[in-house]
Amino acid sequence: MSVALRVEREAGRLLAVEDGQTVGFIAYFVLDAEPHALVAVHTVVEPGHEGRGIAGELVEGFYGIAAAEGVPVVPLCPYAARWAARHPEQAPPAPDALVEAAKARLRADPASR
Repeated sequence: MSVALRVEREAGRLLAVEDGQTVGFIAYFVLDAEPHALVAVHTVVEPGHEGRGIAGELVEGFYGIAAAEGVPVVPLCPYAARWAARHPEQAPPAPDALVEAAKARLRADPASR
């Protein structure tokens, strides 16, 4: 089953919406270092909606948004990292310097979580 994805950039959320209800989301932040990157922090699927592929759709959509913007993704979220490892054709690895910058920002700014 496919859900609609909705970007809430200001809130740092990519939502999965079904019948007007949020059924999952990716929490993320934009790394302002050059080059910019989208950093996935958490992937959440609401109770009762698990096991339907929603998390995978969210991560795939997140990588699609990054590709459209011409920026890499840093998958700090364990689910997003596993998805990326299984789909290398859709999820090119981010440069090590960006990964380290994203981790440093997350440590320095717990609100990014």
